Amino acid sequence: MTERSIPFFNYSALFASQEEELTAVMLDVCRRGAYILQKDNLQFEKNLAAYMGVKHAFGVANGTDAIWLGFKAIGVGPGDEVILPSHTYIATAAAVHFVGATPVLADIGPDHMLSAASAESLVTKRTKLIMPVQVNGRTCDMDALEAVARKHNIMIAEDAAQGLGSKFKGKAAGSFGKFGTISFYPAKLLGCFGDGGAVVTNDDAIAERIALLRDNGRNPEGRVVEWGFNSRLDNLQAAILDFKLKSFGADIARRRAIAAQYQAGLGNLGEVVLPPAPDADARHFDVYQNYELEADRRDALRSHLETCGIRTIVQWAGTPVHQFTELGFSGAGCPATERFFSRCLMLPMNTTVTDDDVKYICGKIREFFGHAAS
Repeated sequence: MTERSIPFFNYSALFASQEEELTAVMLDVCRRGAYILQKDNLQFEKNLAAYMGVKHAFGVANGTDAIWLGFKAIGVGPGDEVILPSHTYIATAAAVHFVGATPVLADIGPDHMLSAASAESLVTKRTKLIMPVQVNGRTCDMDALEAVARKHNIMIAEDAAQGLGSKFKGKAAGSFGKFGTISFYPAKLLGCFGDGGAVVTNDDAIAERIALLRDNGRNPEGRVVEWGFNSRLDNLQAAILDFKLKSFGADIARRRAIAAQYQAGLGNLGEVVLPPAPDADARHFDVYQNYELEADRRDALRSHLETCGIRTIVQWAGTPVHQFTELGFSGAGCPATERFFSRCLMLPMNTTVTDDDVKYICGKIREFFGHAAS
């Protein structure tokens, strides 16, 4: 028998921890019959834009829609190439594919983020933009990527689905490029009770296009002026997200505290490579959407933790995008990404994880590698 059970993510606790307050929010929306593009959605968009330091934010149906709507708004299409990291969820590449462009997959650097050198090596005359993915609650080295973009006169747009709240040199993930995208999937940093996403931008013309595209091509007067889509964040989810945004700073502080505890408990183990500790690099403010480490004998360690009641995840089923040969990718060309995916493992990281949980997890990892408790 295991000593305890620590889920990787406690979905039911998303509601249970604030049941009374969330019930009041939902009842208010439902009693008003306010379901699509009502004041709650507008208020959330305003507050999200202010939080991120951008001019415009638009709630959409999900994080994947957010990407391809952004692409449509800036004119990415057939004949174009988009450079993105292979270390991402398939949705990033799928969004490129479904606007008719070609996803070109780059390798990661030592920080497990998109390598600017690898991205530059893939630039061709067809390259339209570079899309860094702000994965695991960390923002890429945007100085290096912006330098590549300027040199080759190409655009940047960000998949910041996992990056809300993270910063590089004081600037928010999602606010660097032509547009940025956020996911509100329940397990994300700011999660709703279903699917949801957002597109953010500082460009007025792009904002006008997104507003039309997400709502069937209708302008503010209700007249259809171009072909559009139905991809609107429903008002109930917007109200929930706006409520949760009020305590988002405290949620991030808790995640950073958990990361610091993992660092204290595991930082002296030679068998693991941990994410950067909070404040390890003054340029980065990390928010730890996930706590993804590298480990020797990863699969055996994962089995050991499972027997101890600790649930872990190998992100994206252990398959980087370039290895989806069924989709036409070569399966090669990203050696650093391949090595990382042979060793990566995610430990529980969310606001329901307790200090005792972290101590227990660290103790079991140390036990596996034959080290005394810290």
